[in-house]
Amino acid sequence: MRLERAVRVRVREGLHARPATEFVKLAKAFSANVEIFRGDRSANAKSSVKLMLLGVKEDDDVVLRADGDDAEEAIAKLAAFVETPGAGLDALKPAVAAAASSSGGAQGVAASEGVAIGPVFAYFPEPLIAPRATIDTAMSESEKARCRAALNAAIAALEQDAAERSAEDRQIANALIEIACDAEFTGDIEQRIGHGLDAASATLDAGDALAARFEALDDPYLRARAEDVRGVARNVALALLGRSEASLAAVPQGSILVADEISAWEFAKAPVANIAGIVGLKGAATSHVAIMARAHGVPAVLGCNIEPRRLREAHVIAIDGGAGAVILDPDETQTKAMHARVAADRTARAALDAWRTVEPRTREGKWIEVLANIGSPAEVAPALRSGAMGVGLFRTELLFMERKAPPSEDEQAEIYAKVASAFAPHAVVIRTLDVGGDKPVAGIEIPHEDNPFLGWRGVRLCLDRPDIFKPQLKAILRAAASGHVKLMIPMVVDVEEVRKTRALIEECRAELAAQSKPFGEVAVGIMIETPAAALLADELAKEVDFFSIGTNDLTQYVMAADRLNPRVASLNRADHPAVLRAIDLVCRAARAADIPVAVCGEAAADPAMIPKLVALGVTELSMNPPAIPRARKRVTEI
Repeated sequence: MRLERAVRVRVREGLHARPATEFVKLAKAFSANVEIFRGDRSANAKSSVKLMLLGVKEDDDVVLRADGDDAEEAIAKLAAFVETPGAGLDALKPAVAAAASSSGGAQGVAASEGVAIGPVFAYFPEPLIAPRATIDTAMSESEKARCRAALNAAIAALEQDAAERSAEDRQIANALIEIACDAEFTGDIEQRIGHGLDAASATLDAGDALAARFEALDDPYLRARAEDVRGVARNVALALLGRSEASLAAVPQGSILVADEISAWEFAKAPVANIAGIVGLKGAATSHVAIMARAHGVPAVLGCNIEPRRLREAHVIAIDGGAGAVILDPDETQTKAMHARVAADRTARAALDAWRTVEPRTREGKWIEVLANIGSPAEVAPALRSGAMGVGLFRTELLFMERKAPPSEDEQAEIYAKVASAFAPHAVVIRTLDVGGDKPVAGIEIPHEDNPFLGWRGVRLCLDRPDIFKPQLKAILRAAASGHVKLMIPMVVDVEEVRKTRALIEECRAELAAQSKPFGEVAVGIMIETPAAALLADELAKEVDFFSIGTNDLTQYVMAADRLNPRVASLNRADHPAVLRAIDLVCRAARAADIPVAVCGEAAADPAMIPKLVALGVTELSMNPPAIPRARKRVTEI
């Protein structure tokens, strides 16, 4: 039997002496002939010297080939080895991913990078059951007043808890308070009370209804807000029932916090320094808890496929937040391996930390800007700490989607100016509203579409709704008075869309001047995320000041492969020749027009893709903040 498998090497620093020795020992355990291919070179996997001479580095793409009766098992074991960051360190043969697939482990969502092992602190509050009492209509006003008092008390408690926390934690707490005070949420509660339901039951029902609306959205960041809504409703209901939530204040030092679901409201009260890691049965990488965990450097795995009973009964848990792997009650060998990985991870993090301030220049001296993608002011502080040289993508959708009505020009201007000031003199690229059938917004009636990703979204919607678009354009212009701001138009397919947007910007400048409102100049660029934009890049380059390639959407459109569909995941590759040719077209057009070109999709943070992008002519890379130090380091190796 002859088998091949392409894998990406995750072993720290690659297959150098110790990992190579362990890899060869593992290969020799099989009768099959085993080879490893790196580019156009190959080596016998049973020869340490030949393997080391092959020079396989971390994040290299290699092909494993085995020929023999036990080829299938050999390929599986060797692939698991090279995909494990700590493999070969102190002869660590067991892989966390392999253990996670065994009876003692599980797999979940990789929510916050890092590895940890520690005793379990189980946090499973009892389900909150309201009395579901029927109240007399005459009592509804007093019940509403009682509800408002409980809401104010819950908010005051959260503000007090958040006061001693970091700036980003306080900003997330403020976002939760916005939800609690939102007129749609409170109005629904009072309407239910008016129909005869007691305040606690009305609050929980309204929370469930609003959470269900968020969970129905396609956008993962917005789906994750359902967790926030449930947390808010639960805390208000607890206040109404005169009960206290089970506290996270007693988490012992070095514990792994396990729970069904942890709301940001609850996490804001926890002593984060005592938490070594987090495991949740629910949750996503876009949840506020995940954002807070990443900001504090706490490894986290959410959305785990573990039976609640098994999680409750575990005594010790080991987790790999980068791989989304969890081991319940690891055995002695696994425990030793994980402690060694924790030590290695600590060393690696400390080494990467030094790259936060190192100039990202290639060995030939080419300067590459490394920027952050953010979605709210809460992510500013982590981005700055990670060494972001500005913001390459500020998604503005969340400002619109968490409200009953679109935010006003003044509200938007204040938020954009705050972010611009924080990063000055570096640039902040603000993407204009990118919503459509998959991302409904209050105040914009969006008809049902069978395929919203090919429908009325992005700049198409905005140009049809100047009443929504112009206040945002004015807010961006006003924010430019506080820092270096750039404006980016999404979902462009035609030159005329750019010209119409520029005409609206000129109208907005004139109106701001007439109102004596200060504003600044902004560079105007576009997202290259459609095949049409890539093919028309030479014409579009004459109309704009910069390009930013959204590789996530560009890849799915070029490959005709939905990035959310696991059945076609193998096609959704930014390194596919067709996608790379599209990027090459864009970079050639940018060079000819002498404008910068950025990448703000996931490919920007991929160590294997960074050299390819730079070789094609990309001058800026924008990514989630935790990936910035690694990207800076990778640039200097080119």
